[in-house]
Amino acid sequence: MSLHPSSSSSLLFFLLFFFLNPFFSSSQKILSSFNSKSPPWNPTQNQILLSPNSTFAAGFLQSSQNSFNFSIWYYKIPVKTIVWSANPNSPLNSSATLFISSSGELKLTPSTSSSAPNLWPSIIRNTSSVLFLQEDGSLVYGNWNSFLNPTDTYLPTQNITGTNLTSANGKFQFDGSNSNTLFFNGNDSYFTFSQNALQRLEETGEVTQVNGKFVSSDFGEKGKLRRMKLDEDGNMRIYSFDLSSSLAKNWTIVWQAVNQLCTIHGTCGTNSICLYDTSTTQTSCVCPPGFRKDTSKSCVRKIPLMTKDSKASKYLPLDFVSFTGVGNQTDLKALSFSSCEKNCSDKNDCLGFLFKYDGTGYCVLVLEKLLYGYWSPGTEFVMYLRVDSRENDISNFIGMTSLMETSCPVRISLPFPPEESKTTTRNIVIISTIFAAELISGVFFFWAFLKKYIKYRDMARTFGLEVMPAIGPKRFSFSEIKNATNDFTDKIGRGGFGDVYKGKLSDGRVVAVKCLKNVKGGDAEFWAEVTIIARMHHLNLVRLWGFCAEKGRRILVYEYVPNGSLGEFLFQKSLIQSPDGQKPILDWNIRYRIALGVARAIAYLHEECLEWVLHCDIKPENILLGDDFCPKVSDFGLAKLKKKEEMMTMSRFRGTPGYVAPEWTKADPITPKADVYSFGLVLLEIVSGTRNFEHHNSKVESDQWFFPAWAFDKVFKDMNVDDILDPQIKQSYDSRAHFDLVNRMVKTAMWCIQDRPDARPSMGKVAKMLEGTVEIIEPKKPTIFFLSEE
Repeated sequence: MSLHPSSSSSLLFFLLFFFLNPFFSSSQKILSSFNSKSPPWNPTQNQILLSPNSTFAAGFLQSSQNSFNFSIWYYKIPVKTIVWSANPNSPLNSSATLFISSSGELKLTPSTSSSAPNLWPSIIRNTSSVLFLQEDGSLVYGNWNSFLNPTDTYLPTQNITGTNLTSANGKFQFDGSNSNTLFFNGNDSYFTFSQNALQRLEETGEVTQVNGKFVSSDFGEKGKLRRMKLDEDGNMRIYSFDLSSSLAKNWTIVWQAVNQLCTIHGTCGTNSICLYDTSTTQTSCVCPPGFRKDTSKSCVRKIPLMTKDSKASKYLPLDFVSFTGVGNQTDLKALSFSSCEKNCSDKNDCLGFLFKYDGTGYCVLVLEKLLYGYWSPGTEFVMYLRVDSRENDISNFIGMTSLMETSCPVRISLPFPPEESKTTTRNIVIISTIFAAELISGVFFFWAFLKKYIKYRDMARTFGLEVMPAIGPKRFSFSEIKNATNDFTDKIGRGGFGDVYKGKLSDGRVVAVKCLKNVKGGDAEFWAEVTIIARMHHLNLVRLWGFCAEKGRRILVYEYVPNGSLGEFLFQKSLIQSPDGQKPILDWNIRYRIALGVARAIAYLHEECLEWVLHCDIKPENILLGDDFCPKVSDFGLAKLKKKEEMMTMSRFRGTPGYVAPEWTKADPITPKADVYSFGLVLLEIVSGTRNFEHHNSKVESDQWFFPAWAFDKVFKDMNVDDILDPQIKQSYDSRAHFDLVNRMVKTAMWCIQDRPDARPSMGKVAKMLEGTVEIIEPKKPTIFFLSEE
């Protein structure tokens, strides 16, 4: 008898597995099934139930001394990972027993006594069934399946719909039956998947939903185990283990539901404020002013609050702090800050109020308890904490600006001459002395002014930034910037005018520091950029937190956008991979949201500002992505201001080759339509996932290659939109779900890149075209502008 090659290799693998597996013992008994004829099973028998390919094992696991759980775990990997337990809340001792009664009931009891309770998740009877473990990790007995009663983990192919999870510590729950929401202590919701309910985790790392899907960062990679777990910190994550790597020893996080961990309820205790460090992804709990530590996570007042007398209390401002406790807030429409404060002072149970300085009258009273506090600049409001008037603590949560006093009253008086001094000579001497003193003083101060001209000029320009908003940029000293960036050691990129470094301010905020070089025109462009960005307030624009102008140095301090630029996600094939691996692939819905957000930001610059602002360098590298992939347009170093009634011309070329409009190379005036042209090229790159100047498979010579024209022929002549889609997510394109989004983006892009500026729509209309609020007629075919004139 001869063995087939595949059979011999399987036998060899089994023998190696038998002798080398650290969990396999010569005295351990391996079961393929368990039935009514099998002897009762207790923890001391050292036996396990294996799945057909030995991926999973089931049996009694010791959780602590003389404490056992009947569980399912991964068997092939070195780290023992439990995915299900029959009795997670009722540990058993060594006298516990698993058996099938004569009536066919599967029973897990703490002892052999006939009156002992059955701890199996549900009462099931089937006289003809056996208990066995399937290769997908499900434990089956008759019509009962462990996939229908999960504990804290979902496995691939396991249906999520209709089931619930509970974290190992029992504090957090996931409701997959109705609301698709994460809860703290059963009824306190802090995260929901909205209307797009989860359905199933696939073996490829893809999660299907009712109205779409999303993918983990290792989507499609073969040879990996995956699982979705509700962790003890309240976050739901997808873990991956690489079977193909002999060096793999731990699971890797490839997706998580909540990026800002401080928004998970219960992370910190009552009266405490949660801080999230984006560089270490760790949280910490601190006490607000007027409070001291009670436990490791909670705080108590130093001086009890006397709320019956409004004059016996005062308010301390906590910038960017929010207390989001459920059921203890009252939303109001306040006419002013004073009325919001009065509403809180009139209530005995009011512990503070939230106020936003945006003119909308946003006012929220925090009542009874201070729960789930956290600090984040994304809140955009100030928490005014009510404390006793005798409290001496000052706020340790300061904003980005402080009040600048630009005038100082000086009182100058001259002594009256003695009444007896009436002679003309004495009067002349006094007047001459005063005149000489004033002349000498004037010469001295004028000399000092000339000596320190640069300092006075910088100060005058700082004070001349018109009326700065309450949350305008802060002026930093160079030593503060140097300390924040650790002497400029962490370089994260290069902008249009200089290098960009990552830093951390003294209050814990992570920032991006841009050092400008070769600023021409006597600092005019630097001051223009500071003035422009200080006035810009839009969800899709990068916020300027501060600046430095000291001894010829010109530095801007921006908010740090952690996910990097759009170009890093779209053009990953040409990038050097980071140690953490590739960026996640953006799905169609996220790409559409990014395109719409950028369009709204540019429309805001063109049409909604008091002054007309041109960006002049729209490209994927100047579009940054936040934690939730919210786009933020950056780098206004090339922007210029101009009156709306006038036309703008530029004396030199500006922008990045490959994204500039035709009018830059001609003597034509530059209008907002130049930004529209650049945005159209970026929009095509979002759809195709490739640079617009990269040559695709085409018979056209490279010197006459024009990507928009090629894309127009594929979509409107060949009627084959698949040819221009990003190959990284082409397989996820569903004509029913995505056709409308992609069709609107392609048509809008074609209108944006018309050769003549008057044929292009305004950015306001571009945003409406993407939103689908206006009808888009079929565009004309775009042409190469230097060929179209021939």
